[in-house]
Amino acid sequence: MKLDLLAIAPHPDDVELTCGGTMIKMAQAGYRTGILDLTRGETGTRGTPETRLKEAARAGKIMGIKARRNLGLPDAHLKVTDEYKAAIAAVIREFQPNTVILPYWEGRHPDHYTAATLAFEACFVAGLKNYPLEGEAFRPFKILYAAAYADVRPTFAVDITRQYDRRRRAILAYASQFRPPKKERRSKVVLPLDDLEQRMGHQARDYGRMIGVKYAEGFVVKEVLQTDDVVKMPVRSM
Repeated sequence: MKLDLLAIAPHPDDVELTCGGTMIKMAQAGYRTGILDLTRGETGTRGTPETRLKEAARAGKIMGIKARRNLGLPDAHLKVTDEYKAAIAAVIREFQPNTVILPYWEGRHPDHYTAATLAFEACFVAGLKNYPLEGEAFRPFKILYAAAYADVRPTFAVDITRQYDRRRRAILAYASQFRPPKKERRSKVVLPLDDLEQRMGHQARDYGRMIGVKYAEGFVVKEVLQTDDVVKMPVRSM
């Protein structure tokens, strides 16, 4: 199956938290969307890999995702290696997405910024005809970076006001992470999970204010964006 949009993230629930509203909006627009989770989140404090896979499948249905894969790479041990690049590149060649969303290239969690580099390089080598990999050479047209989790001003933002409630349902499908029993919330280590869903809601409001809507998700691109009509450009300047 060929996809129009593929989001790649290190852990189940990362896509939902960082660009879930955009994934929902694109699915509602008729695009074929997919998610590639690199790990099963097995080193996380809460839940089990099996539970998180079930939650990911449930969240994917809520978002209208056409395909979701998990590569089973080692959680908290992601590295930029030829083996891992080839595994991701094989999925790129299979799905042939026009657009790929990656985590921002800086962040608190090493898996996040490593996944950004790893997946970017995988997108590149997937287009090398003689790279030792099965499938037809293919390279995505556009790479977007989800600005969430990063202290960065987005290049652009997507209005997800109408998709916000569904995005929240997709996030909360990960009950093991965001709705655990009280006994599982006791830890000597401070877990951002305890208020992460709420903080991501605040961030969506902040991005929304930037473009004059209620909720939005921010993205960064490394290249200059093009517009052909400077009279009808969205977002008021003053």
